Amino acid sequence: MTAFARPAGPRSLAARRAAAVAGEAVLRGVLAEEGARLLLLVPDPHARFAAVELAAPFAGSVLDDGYGFCSYVFAWTPSRDPLPASGVLGGYVEGFGDLRVRPDAASAVPLGERTWAVVGDAEWPSGAAAELAPREVLRTQLAALEGLGLVPSVGIEHEVVFRDAGGPLTPHGVDYAVGGTERLVPLLRELRTALDDAGLGVESARAECHPGQFEIVLRHRDALAACDDVLLQQLIVRRVAARHGVTADYLAAPSPGQGNSGHVHLSLSTVDGSEADLLGGFLAGVLRDARALTAVWAPTWNSYVRLRTAPFSPREVRWGHDDRTASVRVAGPAASPRLEFRFAGADAQPHLVVAALLAAGRFGLEEGLRPPEAGVPVGALAGSPWEALSLVDRVGELLGADVAALVAALLTEEIDSGLDAVTDWQRVRGGLRS
Repeated sequence: MTAFARPAGPRSLAARRAAAVAGEAVLRGVLAEEGARLLLLVPDPHARFAAVELAAPFAGSVLDDGYGFCSYVFAWTPSRDPLPASGVLGGYVEGFGDLRVRPDAASAVPLGERTWAVVGDAEWPSGAAAELAPREVLRTQLAALEGLGLVPSVGIEHEVVFRDAGGPLTPHGVDYAVGGTERLVPLLRELRTALDDAGLGVESARAECHPGQFEIVLRHRDALAACDDVLLQQLIVRRVAARHGVTADYLAAPSPGQGNSGHVHLSLSTVDGSEADLLGGFLAGVLRDARALTAVWAPTWNSYVRLRTAPFSPREVRWGHDDRTASVRVAGPAASPRLEFRFAGADAQPHLVVAALLAAGRFGLEEGLRPPEAGVPVGALAGSPWEALSLVDRVGELLGADVAALVAALLTEEIDSGLDAVTDWQRVRGGLRS
């Protein structure tokens, strides 16, 4: 299945399109087999997929014509209720019409049982791209960066906590441990096979620092593949965990003082393949706008528990060489460094996170910004969802007014839902007043 391989390193949009063309021929062959199924996926704003399963022989025709998805998948709440119909969001939730989703064969992975998962791109009946689709937001920023002659390579680290009815599968932190992880072994054995069979290109896996926590890292690759694949990895992880009676928990803060992070490793190359400077305008641009983009890094109420309490999720905006207490860490060999952006949690939408990084970095390059000295703080991420919401105007300047409207609507709904809920914390506080 080499047609679907994710080559390590950068890949231009044109090269991705060529890979999709090559992959389509292979995919048509496997979908023509009796009993084959196609799981067509689109990333939504909540770091998950909307999906429809299509059976052969109809699945093959979807490669030509696409398939309809209700437009509100890009403007709904976590509970799949439509967001308020205002501004650009109205086009997605008024009438609940169809968007056409066209499979990107370069994203195909086998899930077993003759089922192939393929991530798709959404368009309006006119053929225009759906502007709020996270993949389209990212593609827009990739095209803009290629306009400067630059192509990124991206690796995303998602941490997960495995728990059953009794709690996390390890009673204490197991950072880099072998001993103490015995209860994880049967699950991890099946998970390793499932990820290998899917061909996602796992680089490493290890126990992490909080109870039940584990991290599986995919090799660095082009930005679209990196973001698609980390969500495909989550899909596979959750399915395998469920077969073992276990929940895979991607909450940003599983408990106060703990963090499931969504760190993004990024390097830049020129279109001709040579490495580009990261430590000048690109880094400076991200540092300048990191605070204004908090709503992208931290989209949920729980995100702010991570930012406020987890020691390796620094709110202070500064960079450093191989410094995990900094929000931006320069890692890798001196001759070939990469930037590790430590802002986002595992609950953040990866396509939007990477798009925001690319937009902020590109603005820094275009404006000729220079970063501060290593270790010098230049501000802090917002400490509450209200504070993050007040900064969304700058999101519009970086990612466009439509995307900013979606980010604002999602965070407003998150705040409203939180204020409408009665939680265990409130009950404890009420008891203390008795």
